[in-house]
Amino acid sequence: MLGTRLIRAALIATTIVLGSGLSVSAQAVREDPQFGPVVRAYLGYLRNEQEVVDDRASRREINAQYYRRNSNRIRALRQMAIRIARETANDYLPELEAVAADELRLLFERPPRLQSLKVGEVIQTTFRYLGVVRSGDSFYIFARLDPYEQAELLQKGEQLRVSAAGSMVSNPVSGVKVSTRSRRVSTP
Repeated sequence: MLGTRLIRAALIATTIVLGSGLSVSAQAVREDPQFGPVVRAYLGYLRNEQEVVDDRASRREINAQYYRRNSNRIRALRQMAIRIARETANDYLPELEAVAADELRLLFERPPRLQSLKVGEVIQTTFRYLGVVRSGDSFYIFARLDPYEQAELLQKGEQLRVSAAGSMVSNPVSGVKVSTRSRRVSTP
């Protein structure tokens, strides 16, 4: 009789523990049902990154400033990922980078001026500027262009240079029409 009660108590305790674990997993799935598997996987990746930062902070491996900045960065990436997924209604996310103003040199050898950045602008044929997210700090979010996009941009740039060799073309920066002529090549 006592053994039966202990078994029942153990089964109830196990059910409660397993049930609470399943509810956490179910909650994670429930919070993202509007997204496809790729977006859900990315959001799960960001959750895991936050757990790593939390764990390192709990073991006092990082200081409070590092913890805050990286937690805010993760939050900014999450906000941008959700925004992209909702706006495009597509289960695809580019590789996202979030940098604070003082970290731009991590992405660019010659960082662009922040005041001149425009949403959608391609910078150095490598990144597309997506916008700024204020999450504690201001994070500038960039999407890394895939190799096909980079090759297409380089090809278009080359075509512009070739077509400019002997015609009136618009300067893409200033919009001013410039008259050009082909260079004369002399052979010795």
